[in-house]
Amino acid sequence: MSGGVDSAVAAFLLKQAGYEVIGMTLRTWESSDGGESRCCEIDDARETARQLGIAYYTFNCLRDFRRHVVSPFVEAYLHGQTPNPCVNCNRFVKWERMLYYANVLRADYIATGHYAVVIRTENGRYTLQKAASEHKDQTYMLWRLTQEQLSRTLMPLGKLTKQEVRSIAEQAGISVAKKPDSQEICFVPEGSYVDFIAANADDFIPNEGNFVDRKGNILGRHKGIIHYTVGQRKGLGIALGEPSYVSEIREDSNEVVLGKADSLLHGGIVCHRLNFMGIADLPIGQSIQANVKIRYHDGGTNGMLTRINKDLVEISFENKVRAPAPGQSAVFYDSSGCILGGGEIRYAK
Repeated sequence: MSGGVDSAVAAFLLKQAGYEVIGMTLRTWESSDGGESRCCEIDDARETARQLGIAYYTFNCLRDFRRHVVSPFVEAYLHGQTPNPCVNCNRFVKWERMLYYANVLRADYIATGHYAVVIRTENGRYTLQKAASEHKDQTYMLWRLTQEQLSRTLMPLGKLTKQEVRSIAEQAGISVAKKPDSQEICFVPEGSYVDFIAANADDFIPNEGNFVDRKGNILGRHKGIIHYTVGQRKGLGIALGEPSYVSEIREDSNEVVLGKADSLLHGGIVCHRLNFMGIADLPIGQSIQANVKIRYHDGGTNGMLTRINKDLVEISFENKVRAPAPGQSAVFYDSSGCILGGGEIRYAK
């Protein structure tokens, strides 16, 4: 329970369905001034549990969160990548620790307020299907979950819209019914993520360097690669007489490559750190068609996945995709909107 309306309604619906429900909040982040992240607003969660008449517990996961989420987040930006911190948090903190404490409390399942549907396919594997509400679908952030985790997961909101969820909360008298959604990175609630990285980096922070074009011609000076991500246009601090975008970040030479809009278009990507969900694996040398999302608010693009070695999958798209950023997730869906698997973008082709 995050303290928001989604997890509150998930708990309410499960109780209505006859489950014995226990509320749980994982305390994942505390700022230097003692503030909580939007993922663990304990006072609101505790009050919701009281209103629902369910037991409620909080568990300290600060160390796990720093290890699995904050440190990789900072490290990725130091190397010119653009991470998805929620993906690691879901796999290695929320589900890992929720299942641990579920076992301690002798609970059979864990449940969340995510907009997704848990499916068991004909091949016996568990996967996630896109939510009925396309613009609220959260499967993209859940592709790293394991079969064991999915087999013990309930997601009551998968067939509902946000409007329906808020309506249920109001009718049930839940006080957070109109609480606004969180939009920012939960552990960087205010200020710049660049300031956060600078404050939390253990290693050397990249210095200023050169803006260059594709041919290596120097265009100007940049502030350091942690300030930029592929596809960025605003805040570059350089005027070239025409719209310019970050098309590549070269960590080894400390260069940020700028180009026109068409420089962002790529016909393929290569992914590593793979996790298969709806299928057990993709054997080396074999291919499969899929619809691939390369960012959260991406409608998806059809492509051919080919396993090129034990660590990598290459994806060739039917139509070019815009600004695939190293470090971001690529999630592979079948024709019914179920996750086949996913990976982390290593580079664009």
